[in-house]
Amino acid sequence: MGKIGAFLNLKRVEAPERPPAERVGDFREFVGTLPLVEVREQASRCMECGVPFCHHGCPLGNLIPDWNDLVYRDRWQEALEQLHRTNNFPEFTGRLCPAPCEAACVLEINEGDAVSIKQVELAIVNRGWGEGWIEPQPAARQTGRSVAVVGSGPSGLACAQQLARAGEAVVVYERDEAAGGLIRFGVPEFKIEKRLVERRVRQLVDEGVEFRFGVDVGMDVSAAELRERHDAVVLATGSRVPRDLPVPGRELDGVHFAMEYLYDRARSIAGTAAGGLTAAGKHVVVIGGGDTGADCVAHAHRERAASVTQIELLGEPPPMRPDDVTPWPRWPMKLRTSYALKEGGERSFSISTTHFSGDDGRVGTIHWQENSGAPPFELIAGTEESRPAELVLLAMGFLGPEPELLTELNVERDARGNAAASRYLTSADGVFAAGDARRGQSLIVWAINEGRECAKAVQAWLDGDRHTERANTFVSIATGRPAE
Repeated sequence: MGKIGAFLNLKRVEAPERPPAERVGDFREFVGTLPLVEVREQASRCMECGVPFCHHGCPLGNLIPDWNDLVYRDRWQEALEQLHRTNNFPEFTGRLCPAPCEAACVLEINEGDAVSIKQVELAIVNRGWGEGWIEPQPAARQTGRSVAVVGSGPSGLACAQQLARAGEAVVVYERDEAAGGLIRFGVPEFKIEKRLVERRVRQLVDEGVEFRFGVDVGMDVSAAELRERHDAVVLATGSRVPRDLPVPGRELDGVHFAMEYLYDRARSIAGTAAGGLTAAGKHVVVIGGGDTGADCVAHAHRERAASVTQIELLGEPPPMRPDDVTPWPRWPMKLRTSYALKEGGERSFSISTTHFSGDDGRVGTIHWQENSGAPPFELIAGTEESRPAELVLLAMGFLGPEPELLTELNVERDARGNAAASRYLTSADGVFAAGDARRGQSLIVWAINEGRECAKAVQAWLDGDRHTERANTFVSIATGRPAE
């Protein structure tokens, strides 16, 4: 695997980024890949590990050492085939995944020295599209059966593609005007250009998948109609109920959930809506420190906000991997600075919002106190502070899927409010769940894995294994582990 000794002689090189001062002036992608010759050098650093922990770190079980070696040997088309064996949309994950595979790389024992797996992955698929190697793969024959997939995020798209390639007639119902879910409307254009999402959607259409946009299942189509039209139903609706902040002044105009702002900006950039929410010229406060919060911060920069502040409830994590808490190969709980904060703005940890105030029904000020940094987040006396806040964006995560459709389909929910489907099949016969709707808010790699595994569960059920354990005890081809 790779070049013998390369990991000793070649240093990890990060993917190139456009300078912050330049990229805040447009909406083009700002992260690229190295020239192909240099990508091959980075791939050559992959060792012939006795146990490739990167496989364990990747929920998809990507065959990382295999395609690293093929890239090093300049066998790009074979590398692409290996990449697509486990991942339907590597151009999505290569841009948006936080790369738990790199955290699990054996070279990461020396922190910061992991193989540039994510960059190699993206270079492979980019070349695949550029060379015309990626083509539709329609099924050789049709089964005569029909499956409805509700939701067109990465989980729904992966499930639909796997089923269509197996000969099932698949109809994807999407309440928005285009496919992609949060990748299309939540993740900014400058992290993934939407033409790339549309390119995959066209591939699915060419493989026989039918999309019905602007259809809200439960409203435009009843659950009973859906069950009557199709032999099986897959719920891939995501985890879309946002966590709220019940403090005085929450009702003031100008306090919004992050997704309201991100969806609005996405439609505005695409030219499909005028864009009602804007950060232009305003003092912006983003509450929440994850990817969604970072994307809000970055959009505010591009709108030329007067100021941007991001606050987090939790305390500041350590600068390096804490081996006593998250030892290798686990994902390290350490301090990270998002791409958005590199572009500007302030960040504060251990902050509890106490209330909002304003005039004429509009928010104008946020009031907060420092807290202990860990549950139960006790307030620290004497740390009260107020800041201007003309747009407040709540990016504090999600609680679970919207419950109305689950109720209408008689789908039981687990303790967290997700669809209860330990092996993808729910309590409603013929109704399956996958992705965030089943496991809760998670990573894009988990979403794709869930869609692929759910497709296998649907097929087994349709083949007649409806009342046996086999339908619920799959072993993932991707990971070699039982599907959850």
